[in-house]
Amino acid sequence: MIQFEHVYKTYPEGNKALQDVNLHIKKGEFVFILGHSGAGKSTFLKLILREEAATEGKIKVNGFDLTNIKKRRIPYLRRSMGVVFQDFRLIPTLSVYENVAFAMRVTNVKESEIKKRVGYVLSLVGLSHKKDVYPTLLSGGEQQRVALARALAHSPKLIIADEPTGNIDPEMSMEMMELLTAVNSVGTTVVVVTHEHDLAHRFNKRIITIDHGTVVGDELPCAYTRGGRA
Repeated sequence: MIQFEHVYKTYPEGNKALQDVNLHIKKGEFVFILGHSGAGKSTFLKLILREEAATEGKIKVNGFDLTNIKKRRIPYLRRSMGVVFQDFRLIPTLSVYENVAFAMRVTNVKESEIKKRVGYVLSLVGLSHKKDVYPTLLSGGEQQRVALARALAHSPKLIIADEPTGNIDPEMSMEMMELLTAVNSVGTTVVVVTHEHDLAHRFNKRIITIDHGTVVGDELPCAYTRGGRA
């Protein structure tokens, strides 16, 4: 699903954001990318989304080779994944339903299919009763669940959650993690990017730790260390 081979990223001002990163996240895994502010997590995300190109090395995501990807192919890469951004990025002038539907309309999905899919993902995140409400009238936890529903709208192979507990209270944080775990249980690959050490270690999942642009740890869940997958 995600493969980095000897990836370096140096910005024009000389900042070495990533240095010789090697990792492989397989289909169906649930992985935490853990690191403090400035460790290189944001650059890692930008490279996966192809908002930035690697200075050196090879990157493959969902079957796309990002090393030589043509510009016209980048939208297809992004449609193969769903991203829950830290700041949610909901459109305030659109209702909950329309925010989720918008992600499908821009790719010319039939309205009948949009109605069916939006209804399904809103029920999945427990917000069917809020479909006509505008984002500004929702709590932070509810806005995040709308963002997750939008990320799920295309039935993506990969879900990336960027600091999913950063703007919500602890109770809502656990609800979001439970939702992501449920999404993963049906085969979707989930990658959670976070600086919260306690959160990452609360779950029996793989943890890749980045520090100063370098992978310094790759902890496997207990099922691996006992000699096999669950």
